[in-house]
Amino acid sequence: MSAYTPVVTGTGPRAVIQRFGAFLAGMIMPNLGAFIAWGLVTALFIPSGWVNLIAGRPATNPLPFTTAAGSIVGPIIVFLIPVLIGYTGGRQVHGQRGAVVGAIATMGVVISPLAYNPKLTLGDLGPQFLGALIIGPLTALILKYWDRLVDGKLRAGFEMLVDNFSAGIIGGAMALVGLFWLGPIVVAISQAFGSVVQWLINLHLLPLAQIIIEPAKVLFLNNAIGNGVLVPLGATQAHQTGQSILFMLESDPGPGLGILLAMMLFGPRAVRPTVPAAIVVQFLGGIHEIYFPYVLMKPILIIAAILGGGCGVLTWVIFGVGLRAPASPGSIIAYLIECPPNEIVTMLLGVIIATAVSFAAGALLLGFGRSEKTAMDLDEANARNAQNKGRKTAVAGA
Repeated sequence: MSAYTPVVTGTGPRAVIQRFGAFLAGMIMPNLGAFIAWGLVTALFIPSGWVNLIAGRPATNPLPFTTAAGSIVGPIIVFLIPVLIGYTGGRQVHGQRGAVVGAIATMGVVISPLAYNPKLTLGDLGPQFLGALIIGPLTALILKYWDRLVDGKLRAGFEMLVDNFSAGIIGGAMALVGLFWLGPIVVAISQAFGSVVQWLINLHLLPLAQIIIEPAKVLFLNNAIGNGVLVPLGATQAHQTGQSILFMLESDPGPGLGILLAMMLFGPRAVRPTVPAAIVVQFLGGIHEIYFPYVLMKPILIIAAILGGGCGVLTWVIFGVGLRAPASPGSIIAYLIECPPNEIVTMLLGVIIATAVSFAAGALLLGFGRSEKTAMDLDEANARNAQNKGRKTAVAGA
């Protein structure tokens, strides 16, 4: 398991979900730097990016060096990032050998559309994140079972030969599986998810997703939903349209800021001095976990988070706002960097509305400070916070 992903203990349904989410996040989170690099190159150097905007060049006549620099945008998102995900997933399952075969197999999924439509070119390919999430760990698992099967049964001097050929054969065979079988299935699934998401967007129902996302964040399922689902789907949508609102659903800093402001003004007096520092960490640093203990002090505050998040998303849906790449961490600074220049005002409007609504709802739920009685003190809330994190005090090695 990745060093980015803490160990989850327990056997209940939540622990099972957390483990699955942690495994998915363990494939995505170590590679967020690649996502961010892609987003920065995209934001700066595509024809409608910041460099051409500042230079006063229209998208139809960009600066020559931005055209050259922007040429790496497609290869990074189509080839590099899926292979990195498959590599990382394989490494989680079976170390370096698993990483290598996971990367090999992922290439089959990436190229899969070409096997069924010879009229396509490399430029027509889209990112196959879901396929990488599946085939990388699966291929490593097959190699792991093979290594167990032959362990101790090889003659001295043949170990390296068998190891190299077994990795090559299994990796190559699974690349063909990805090319001819898994790839088309993944494409169909992605199209189905995309259709559902587009349906929600068209009907302005996407804000309802916050009913699931905000409670999940407090239970530390944010990585499962954000990095495991929304980031891959959002990256696919951004590759097609240049941006995606899906990057904003889980990372929106507005709801947490509103709750912290409400707690600072109307929460228990003993707690209020701790809030300003938490605001800096949450809103500017993007570390949303900092506000979870405050919600746990009075769990009904989750309603404020849902209402604020839903209103912010509704604003972005109405104005067609999206980010070009994941905002990781979910800082307002990352939002400003990844947002298209012509949408910064409406993006900020959504954050402000999310903050205002969650603040108003939080203030109401806190009784506007008339009562300082809370469900638990801050120390107990922090203990509950650690418990909800799956008692994840030990961090697994890479």
